[in-house]
Amino acid sequence: MSSHQPRKRFGQNFLVSPGIIRRIVDAIAPKPGDVVVEIGPGLGALTTPLLEKLEHLHVVEIDRDLIARLKEAWPADRLTIHEGDALNFDFSTLGERLRIVGNLPYNISTPLLFHLADFSDRVSDMHFMLQKEVVDRMVAEPGSGDRGRLSVMLQYSFNMERLFVVPPGAFNPAPKVDSAIVRLLPRQMEADAKALDEALFSRVVTAAFSQRRKMLRNTLRELIAEDDLTVLGIAPTARAEQLTVADYLRITNALAREN
Repeated sequence: MSSHQPRKRFGQNFLVSPGIIRRIVDAIAPKPGDVVVEIGPGLGALTTPLLEKLEHLHVVEIDRDLIARLKEAWPADRLTIHEGDALNFDFSTLGERLRIVGNLPYNISTPLLFHLADFSDRVSDMHFMLQKEVVDRMVAEPGSGDRGRLSVMLQYSFNMERLFVVPPGAFNPAPKVDSAIVRLLPRQMEADAKALDEALFSRVVTAAFSQRRKMLRNTLRELIAEDDLTVLGIAPTARAEQLTVADYLRITNALAREN
């Protein structure tokens, strides 16, 4: 089989380190009856060891050359290939208690994470390889300089943990940055931990982080009065990264009740 030229437009960096592959599969710990979906299987670095432990695997792949290789390597009763862009894929068609994994293309990782958050009620867990910088933003605590819109929006839906760092040498071609493995577990939502209006929650978080250096009394001026922030126990002089998910929920739900 001829060698595959990694495609820049698909953000392809193929995992080649056997030790790292083993650690990722151990972290996922797949069981035979699990419904596992791999995003961007590429040359099958994770696909093969996953199929050694699973009866069946779903993969989502956009690159036709790689799809042809996968079809050659595995029969359809073991591997179902969903051809196309993971950004547009409806993961709910694959059932419930999904376990989603993958070495995510770095060029679409943030929009893809937002897309996957829409299916959190169908997911059992997710394990991804991402740029370390993205993982650091995902898990950033209030007050951290890494905290941003991505942190708050994902922490609303998931509990997340950075498992380990992966050096550039584990890939071909080697990226210019470190990568990391992250585990996402959907949060069990109590009624008081839910946004009454999730679109409004997104709007509040986006507005707060729209000008990071500015205080909330400026960034949220169009949405909520300074006095109303104080009533909610939130300092109008605070900045977006200082707030917890619960703080953003209090603001959102107060606004939702007004309307």
